[in-house]
Amino acid sequence: MASLRPSSVKLSPFSAITNSFTGFHRNWLSLRAEKLGRVDNAWLRLSPSLKEKSVLRLDAWIISAGHAQELKSFKVQNMSISDGRVDFFDKMKQRFLSFKKHKYMGEVEHFKTLAEVQSPKFMVIACVDSRVCPSNILGFQPGEAFMVRNVANLVPPLENGPTETNAAVEFAVKTLQVQNIFVIGHSCCAGIQTLMTMQDDENPSFIEKWVGNAKVAKLRTKEDANHLSFDQQCKHCEKESINCSLLNLLTYPWIEERVRKGTLSLLGGYYDFLSCTFEIWTLDFKESNAVSHGSKLSVKDRVFWC
Repeated sequence: MASLRPSSVKLSPFSAITNSFTGFHRNWLSLRAEKLGRVDNAWLRLSPSLKEKSVLRLDAWIISAGHAQELKSFKVQNMSISDGRVDFFDKMKQRFLSFKKHKYMGEVEHFKTLAEVQSPKFMVIACVDSRVCPSNILGFQPGEAFMVRNVANLVPPLENGPTETNAAVEFAVKTLQVQNIFVIGHSCCAGIQTLMTMQDDENPSFIEKWVGNAKVAKLRTKEDANHLSFDQQCKHCEKESINCSLLNLLTYPWIEERVRKGTLSLLGGYYDFLSCTFEIWTLDFKESNAVSHGSKLSVKDRVFWC
């Protein structure tokens, strides 16, 4: 059998990574190659640098020539680490196929219409919290609500400049002509807890800088509920921040104009997932003292679902 010279070995896609990928030791590779009788005197006379390069090539060749079992074993072991992720994606697949079969195919004409145009009546501004999904809680169907989610369901005032949230609001109001903007807060909000505990800092984190948009709500909470426990203060602030966001919406002229004319309503909602209750109210524009984000909010049509 002719000797296999390293220079004649074809590079495998694994050649640059297999030594770290499989955990093979360089000495093991050389011994294994010698044991197979595939290294001749010319190979032994090579300089160290050339040997190093050749070992990488031999590494790839050995795996492809009959030692893929080690690589297979590595993959099986690695798969066990990500079993949870694989199982979850399998569940997602089943949920999607169920949606397609029972929902999409049952309303195929509706979904074809949605593919051409959307005309939602609601814009929903909700928190990113994984426990608070407006579509799940309130049953919004595809095409019914234009939705944006951010930390603590905040709307910054116009003076704070552009953000993803007010860009979405602009699109919803000016382009989609929504009739309602619905700001939904919730219990045990980590964003509000951060707001209530953070101190003035020259280098605030992204989260602290963002929740700072609700600093007015924090100040009002300290004034109105300073005698309450911290948890109760947070709950008070969770609702107060919703009202501040409703007032902040009025700082945008194209929103204030529509609210004044009665073609757009601003609503607040509060979901308590500890008791599974929902509270909803509407901004009373005529009774509000002013339109600036620092003014007091008057509401109407407050209802409580339990």
